[in-house]
Amino acid sequence: MGEKRIFNLPFIILVILVSILGSIIGMQLISTLGVTPNTSIIGALIAIILSKIPFSIFANLKSLQAQNTLQTSISAATFGAANSIFIPIGIPYVMGMPDLIFPMLIGVSIALIIDGYLIYRVFDSKLFPATGTWPPGVAAAETIKAGDKGGKQAGFLGMGILLGAGGTFLGIPMSAAGISFIANIFAMLAFGSGLVISGYSLGLFNYDFNENYVAHGIMIGAGLVALTQFIIILSKDLKKNKEMLDSSEGNGEESEFEYTRTSKQVGKAFGIGYVAYIIGATILALLGGLLTEMSVGMLIFFVVFAAFTALATEIIVGVAAMHSGWFPAFAVSLISLVLGMLIGFPPVALALLVGFTAATGPAFADLGYDLKAGFIVRGEQKTKLEIQGRKQQWYATLIGFAIAIVMVGSFHMTYFEMDLIPPIDFVYASTIEAGISGQVATQLVIWAIPGALFQFLGGAKRQLGVLFATGCLVADPIVGFTVLAGVIIRTILIGWKGEKIRKNMYTTAAGFIAGGALFDFFSNILRSRL
Repeated sequence: MGEKRIFNLPFIILVILVSILGSIIGMQLISTLGVTPNTSIIGALIAIILSKIPFSIFANLKSLQAQNTLQTSISAATFGAANSIFIPIGIPYVMGMPDLIFPMLIGVSIALIIDGYLIYRVFDSKLFPATGTWPPGVAAAETIKAGDKGGKQAGFLGMGILLGAGGTFLGIPMSAAGISFIANIFAMLAFGSGLVISGYSLGLFNYDFNENYVAHGIMIGAGLVALTQFIIILSKDLKKNKEMLDSSEGNGEESEFEYTRTSKQVGKAFGIGYVAYIIGATILALLGGLLTEMSVGMLIFFVVFAAFTALATEIIVGVAAMHSGWFPAFAVSLISLVLGMLIGFPPVALALLVGFTAATGPAFADLGYDLKAGFIVRGEQKTKLEIQGRKQQWYATLIGFAIAIVMVGSFHMTYFEMDLIPPIDFVYASTIEAGISGQVATQLVIWAIPGALFQFLGGAKRQLGVLFATGCLVADPIVGFTVLAGVIIRTILIGWKGEKIRKNMYTTAAGFIAGGALFDFFSNILRSRL
């Protein structure tokens, strides 16, 4: 379906309306409960329901691609408003620096758009392949497909939704169970192990991993190795592709690429992204008045460091999201804050740094999920239709981002005046006020070593170090046991029934995730109103 047939006026109105809804949901839940729901699934179900209504305004939604595009917009607005804008602008408010709210709003809005742009430009590359796991994206796609086809697959989806909602009601994290049925088994084993070991670290070792910065050190080591692996892969591919192009020029044949984004395009995108982050960090620093807080040399270093940590955060969060369906955005931005404190940036600069870093990663991961859903809905083909559909999703994302920026910019003070502030902002503020000792720096260095080794031994494809560190930072043993149990059940089922069961298992897993998301969504809305 072409762009004009999808993006007509009725469809754009729908996109705007669901984006407003997503922004409200995001601000409400992140300020009251500190979490953001999986609105990709919510958006998919809304699109399915609307597609069944016989009004002309909903006519486009008969197309699965249009349903995917609509759910992309609500997802972009939710995560954009909550994670990328509302959290960062709450930091200066909590720290008693309200004059920094507007500069932060401008800076993080720029970061949000760059964040989304980069995953759009690098999706379906060797580093971020469309064939990667992206579990919530698989769940959203299976939900859309089952809602369209009905029959057996709809039955598996419905059964999964009921089990997902019921299990969540009983305290079982069914979204985690669903993801363990879809994601890479090795990644899930590392993630689940980290969740359990860190969650029980005090009982097992009489040593709290998070309070003593063990988990943070592991992530720093694993993250640095992961970034190095990215650079090596990119460099090798650029060299290989150049040799293929030189060879094709010699024999008159065109070289072929496995992905729709080449390594050269990826390298260019990240280069543009880094320059854009430097520009964004510069605007943020100047509007935030850092010229009066720091020397010119230190200011330049701050801008370069902020841009680097934003890009690094984005990659680490994106890798974790692609393999596990979880993205440790809060934890990784906290790590950037700790590093900034060790460098010696003043409090104002630290507030701007952690806000800017926190704005990057969530949109990258979330749009990755939605692009994966679109890839499946469009038939998993590397054709012009796929490129065009991906572009339509990007347009919907931009509308979602714009609505999120306007909504947060218009209503943030209403929330702040009612003491509705994201809980993580108090963590950032208290960390800045408490300061960092030399002992913490030693802990980070010591635990970075096993994190680096684990990531190196697992290799770039499995990302074991990053996923283990993600589990350590989340530190939830119940989720960990659920993930590990899901991996065991999945292995038994495939061993018993063979690969033929995989499709039904994916659809049921999508139901687990959808049921868990729906239960969490409505229960959180109810709790936020009480």
